[in-house]
Amino acid sequence: MKLPMRKSPRANDPEKKESGPYFLTWLPMFLDYLAVEKGLAKNSLSAYQTDLRHFGHWLGDQKRELDAVQRIDIVRYFQALRSAGISARSVARALAAIRGMFRFLVAERHLKHDPTENLENPKLWTTLPKSMQPEEVDALLRAPDRTTPEGLRDGAMLELLYATGLRVSELIHVKIDDLVMDAGFLRTIGKGSKERIVPFGDSARDAIIVYVERGRPRFDKHADPYLFLSSRGRPMSRQAFWMKITKYARQAGIAGHISPHVLRHSFATHLLENGADLRSVQMMLGHSDISTTQIYTHVSRARLQKMYDQFHPRA
Repeated sequence: MKLPMRKSPRANDPEKKESGPYFLTWLPMFLDYLAVEKGLAKNSLSAYQTDLRHFGHWLGDQKRELDAVQRIDIVRYFQALRSAGISARSVARALAAIRGMFRFLVAERHLKHDPTENLENPKLWTTLPKSMQPEEVDALLRAPDRTTPEGLRDGAMLELLYATGLRVSELIHVKIDDLVMDAGFLRTIGKGSKERIVPFGDSARDAIIVYVERGRPRFDKHADPYLFLSSRGRPMSRQAFWMKITKYARQAGIAGHISPHVLRHSFATHLLENGADLRSVQMMLGHSDISTTQIYTHVSRARLQKMYDQFHPRA
């Protein structure tokens, strides 16, 4: 039996109508500029037209007008291209076309802002990591056998990872002295040697307390300052924890590949879905640029629709 293939956002659809300001005004205006004033060759002009038509169809699917496009919309479009298997080289060509059109329309005072300004290069626009459903996270956190020292340690690591959104490299380097248990927060050193404060909740705190009291003494052979120790009494390695989270995901019956970064992504996604503001999530994740955090808002549309249906009197 043939499986249905995922449709590329660049796929031609002969039934799609090319109407509205984008196709009737902005695109022809820019193409005329390229042909007449820039003197672009026929093949180059055709390539621009193809890339910009695909972009226009995607905007139509998103019900997005050109003058309302934001930076995050551009990023999502290129993520969709990469997810559909479009090469990085083709994505870079599409960026050049879209950036050129926005620059032209802003320079001609048809648009007020250019959402492609200072946009990073296409190699960063990879497929978004998977985000787990809350019930999948619950199943994963229940997987370790907490009647054993190993299970207490692994359960505490999973709880703290989901509670804080730490990078795995940050998680394995948490020291006991980094924790402020009464207040429910920890200090961590992230990228660029920047220190940040990250809160955690009761579930993670309880798991850590039980692990420190009943599990960690079994591993503490060298008076090591790190919180999470291996059976040899040394700090847990990234590879070892990666293997453990994969094992527990399998035990929990979770389909697909689950990694520490998937839990970090789930942490951010679930916070935003439940009303957290973007700046707070940025601080907790340790992102220096909020545009990086904005990638995690890809699920917010469903939440907004749900809120609208729930609260708007005419929904």
